[in-house]
Parts: sequence; C-alpha cells; structure tokens
Amino acid sequence: MLAKESERLKPLTDAQLEQYKRDGFIIIKQGCSSDLIDAFNRHIFEIRSAPLSEMPDWARTSEKARFSTRLFNPHQHDSFSRQMMKLPIVRGTLAQLMEREAVCVQSMFFYKEPGSHGQAAHQDYYYIKNDPMTMVAAWIATEDKVDEQNGCLWVIPGTHKLGLLPHGKVKNLEEHEEWTDETEGVDLSQQIPVIMEKGDILFFHELLIHSSNRNRSTDRWRRSYVCHYIREDSAVTLREDLREKYSLV
Repeated sequence: MLAKESERLKPLTDAQLEQYKRDGFIIIKQGCSSDLIDAFNRHIFEIRSAPLSEMPDWARTSEKARFSTRLFNPHQHDSFSRQMMKLPIVRGTLAQLMEREAVCVQSMFFYKEPGSHGQAAHQDYYYIKNDPMTMVAAWIATEDKVDEQNGCLWVIPGTHKLGLLPHGKVKNLEEHEEWTDETEGVDLSQQIPVIMEKGDILFFHELLIHSSNRNRSTDRWRRSYVCHYIREDSAVTLREDLREKYSLV
C-alpha cells in the first residue's frame, strides 16, 4: 500500500526550493546520521574486500581496481544499499523538487582512494536520457570531510538552464578518467567546489555541469553514495540496464 502524502517528509523550505530552481543544486546538512553511514561503509568494504572467488558477481572487479573502480548499481542486488537509496529525507526532498513521487534508476558507490582520478565536467542527462526530463541525483558524503584535497565535486551554478551541451573527449587525463566524456563550450573557470561533511546530501539537476578532480591526498579517501532518480511517470530511454524503477516507499 502506498504511503499517504501527509506521511512524506518535506525537508526543504520555500527559500531552498527557490535556490534549487536558480542554481540547480541544494545541500541538506547532516541529512543522514554518522552511525548509519559508518555501518554502510563497513558493509560495502566487506563486500569489495572479500576474496575474489567469494565476491558476488555484481560486485566483482580486478584485484587492482577493488577500491578505485566505483561499484555500479548496488541497489539492484543489496538490501542495505536499497535502504540507503530510499531514505525518508531523500524521498521527501525529491517529491518536493519533482512535485510527485520519485523512483530510483541508478546507484553508484565511489571509493576514490588516494590518487584516484576524477570525472571531467559533464551533465548526467548525457549518460541517462529520460522522458520527460525529471532526473535528480542525490550525492551522500560518507567521509568526515569532502574537499578540494580529496576530490570533492565542483559545480557551475545555473548551468542546468543551458540545455544539453555537446560532450567530447576528455582533455586532461592527469586529472580525469579517460573512459568518460567532457562537456564542451562552457567556461570551467566558473566552477565552485562543493565542500561537504559526513551525512550531507547534495541534490542536483540532471543538466547541472559538475566534475571532480583527482584525489590529491595521501591518506584520505572520498567515499560517497550517489543515486539517480526520475519522477514516477518518467522513463529512461536508450539504456536497457536502467529501465527498472525502484520505489522509495
């Protein structure tokens, strides 16, 4: 049975909703408790640190890439990841932003160990087309501090109003992964860092230009859990692997 709308959280103020419309992103401070995040970090670490022969197929990677390659779509296979995907504060925020219930279509757990590359400037819609366009990402910081040193996100406020821009080959391979593409025709000097603490949740529009740089620290990871959501009446196009919708109720 679906929960009543009155039972849904409404964490955003009118001012925050206006900020999201203007800038294309909003942060909820301490949206998730430290205890829950610590337990989730331990859970994911145990999955990826198991002997390769015992690691579940959906989490398997090479020995070298255990903690450098992101874990794709754990919500499709793992109950803890699915519960983190549907946190009540996330459900409520998305419903306010979308003016209707949201469903999840993708999740990623980023390890970003020291030295790991970042991802060049891009728009999420370039990778996940959906119709109608309603997608919002929720990016949960799972480290005590996420800053310029360990590879925080950078955003260009207001770029969600530009529409989908052309993407081409990544230019700076010292900083960014080579297998992704990069937004073209935009002034990257306008980027600002998004400094976050453990439990903060960043919500951002699918057309907001964002990026991350290499983790320059020697002993600090930049773990995070990122889920992509669309409105319940929207649908992912072109990507067969992301067609299934996961309810937040």
